Amino acid sequence: MLLERMRDIETTLLHGGIDGDGRTGAVNVPIYQTSTYKQIRLGEHTGYEYSRTGNPTREALEKLIAELEGGARGFAFASGMAAITAILTLFKTGDKVLISNNVYGGTFRVLDKIFSNFGLEYEFVDTTGSGIDGSIKDDIENKLTAPVKALLIESPANPLMTVTDIAAAADIAKRHGVLTIVDNTFMSPYLQRPIELGADIVLHSATKYLGGHSDLIAGLAVTADEVLGEKLHFIQNATGGILQPFDSFLLIRGIKTLGVRLDRHQENALYAAEWLQKHPGVARVYYPGLPGDAGYEIQKRQANGPGGMLSFELNGGWDHEAFINGLSLVTLAESLGGVESLICQPSSMTHASIPEDIRKKIHITEKLIRFSVGIENKHDIVADLRQALDGARRAS
Repeated sequence: MLLERMRDIETTLLHGGIDGDGRTGAVNVPIYQTSTYKQIRLGEHTGYEYSRTGNPTREALEKLIAELEGGARGFAFASGMAAITAILTLFKTGDKVLISNNVYGGTFRVLDKIFSNFGLEYEFVDTTGSGIDGSIKDDIENKLTAPVKALLIESPANPLMTVTDIAAAADIAKRHGVLTIVDNTFMSPYLQRPIELGADIVLHSATKYLGGHSDLIAGLAVTADEVLGEKLHFIQNATGGILQPFDSFLLIRGIKTLGVRLDRHQENALYAAEWLQKHPGVARVYYPGLPGDAGYEIQKRQANGPGGMLSFELNGGWDHEAFINGLSLVTLAESLGGVESLICQPSSMTHASIPEDIRKKIHITEKLIRFSVGIENKHDIVADLRQALDGARRAS
C-alpha cells in the first residue's frame, strides 16, 4: 500500500495543497505580505483576520504538507525547534515523554533545559530493539508507565542513523493510550510517511530537505486527526511561532523539487557510503542503505529509500581534525539536507548539548563524522574525501 501511494507523490509535490492562484491565474501561490486584513463589516470577514492566525501563503504550505504526509492538518512554524516546542506544549506538568536514545541535541536541550522547568519529564528509550532479538517490545513497553503521554521517535535517528520500526512502536504506544510523534526530517514524505505507519504527529525541520537550498529556517508539523489539529492550531496561534509569508513561499518552491533532489542525494550517498566502507581509515559506516546495516531490512519495509544522510567513524590512525580541515569541496557546517555536501562533528557541534557521559554511552565520539551528501558529482565528492583522508593519516 505504501508503494502504491508513493507512485504519484512527484506530482503532489508540485500540485498538492493549493495549486496556484485562482483569482489571477498565477501558477505560484502569491506572497501575501500583510499583517492584517480588511473586514467586510463588523462580525464578517473573508476568512482571514490577522496573519498570526492565518495567512494565505502559509495556509497553502500547511495544506501541502498535510496532503504529502497523509494527515488531517498541517502547521508551519518559524523553525524546527519552534515546531517541537509547540508539540511539547500539548503536555502538562507531571507528564513524561519517551525519546529515542540518539535524538537530535536540540530536542534533548529543550526538554532538559526548558520544559523540565515546567515539570515535563523525559526518559531515553532504545526504540531500535538492540540486544533483544530485534524486538522493540520490551524496551518500550517496560517504560510505558502512567505518566508517559508520548513517544518521540527519530528514524533514521540523528546522528547514528539507527532505524526504528515505526509501525511496531506506534502499535505499542496506541495500546497504552500514548501518542506517537515522529521526526521525519531525514526522510521527508517523499521517502517515508509515518502517519500511514500509525504515528499521531509528524514533524520536520523544513530547513533541511524540504527547503533544500540552505536559504531558510522553518518547521512543519502534521496531525493525523482533526482533534489533535485543533489543539495544535490553538497553541500555534496563542504562542505565535509562525512561519512568515516569504519563507512559506520559498518552502513551497523548495518542495517542488524534493523528489529529483532526493533521488540524486540517495544515489550519491550510497556511492559515498560504499566507498567509505572499503577505506582503511574508516572504522564503521552508519547508513541504512548498506545491506550490512542493522536497520537495513526495516528501512526497506517502511520507507522508499535510505535517504541522503550517513555517518562514519574514523580509525585511530587517522586524525579527525586533519580530515575535517583538509576537506575542500565538502563544507564544515551545521545543518543538513541542502544541495551542497555538508559535514560536521556531532560531539562538538549538533550534539554538544548532550552530556558527555550520555554521548559516550551511545557512541557519539570525537571520531564520529556526520555527512549530509549533496547533489554534486559523486566522483568529485569521493575525490575530496579521498584527499582529506590521505592528509589525515598519522605518520607511523
